[in-house]
Amino acid sequence: MTDTPPDRLSVNPISPFFNNELLARGVGVRFKGVEKHNVEEYCISEGWVKVAVGKTLDRQGNPMTIRLSGPVEVWFKDDSPAS
Repeated sequence: MTDTPPDRLSVNPISPFFNNELLARGVGVRFKGVEKHNVEEYCISEGWVKVAVGKTLDRQGNPMTIRLSGPVEVWFKDDSPAS
């Protein structure tokens, strides 16, 4: 495992960008200089995040999200890789 987070990561288990091992390490996301705690998915290279909109759910029970564009910074919250 590397110390740099992936370009794209999702918390939704049915997404092809879901990685439970990386999420278990704890991933911090800063969007436009503000740390966000409700990010469902991000993409660093394309410069966007998907954030949950309140507690609203769609038909499948997934949180409703909105895609916001801007600079994205991502880091691992712990200092050591999981073994």
